Amino acid sequence: MMFIMKKQPVNRKTVSRKEITHERIVEVAARAIRRSGYDGTGVADIMKEAGLTHGGFYAHFPSREVLLAEAADRAGAEAVALSKQIAASVSPEQALPSMVRAYLSKEHCENIETGCPVSALGSEMPRQAPAVRRAATRRIKEMIDVVARQLPDWGQPGAHEQALVMVATMVGTMVLARAVDDSRLSENFLEATLKQLAPTDA
Repeated sequence: MMFIMKKQPVNRKTVSRKEITHERIVEVAARAIRRSGYDGTGVADIMKEAGLTHGGFYAHFPSREVLLAEAADRAGAEAVALSKQIAASVSPEQALPSMVRAYLSKEHCENIETGCPVSALGSEMPRQAPAVRRAATRRIKEMIDVVARQLPDWGQPGAHEQALVMVATMVGTMVLARAVDDSRLSENFLEATLKQLAPTDA
């Protein structure tokens, strides 16, 4: 869910060369889909960026859709993990405001390739294969749960609904902030939502 995704280290002692290569392809694809969209992400370009030949693709994936599903899952998992890291790095009362500020930061807005896959790809999801949508949906549910767990009334019926609204508001804000070609308007979207969701005087 959050803004800049950290590269996950691969334990090279316990995985095979093929598994390492597979992970590299998925890592590249997870960045590529956020940068260029699902439709703008081609197998040949991913393989080239991963330093591999196009012909080697089918040794790792039966289809492009399977790769896209894994990439969507990876991007979502990275976002959820970063959200949890941010929450764990501060006091409980600062966890949610810190997550919101990270998400609605200018840095996140300017780094779509390593940012939240939902705000980068949400509008494309209805046209994707079921496996891709399933992977993305699972991670969106995790995002909502991470937010709900930071709320004072977590565990109460209203917390889940409040988390739904917060996630929808943050994602929608980021989509709009990136969509406009007016930098001041973009900043206004971010600032206005921050004021509502994470006021500095709270």
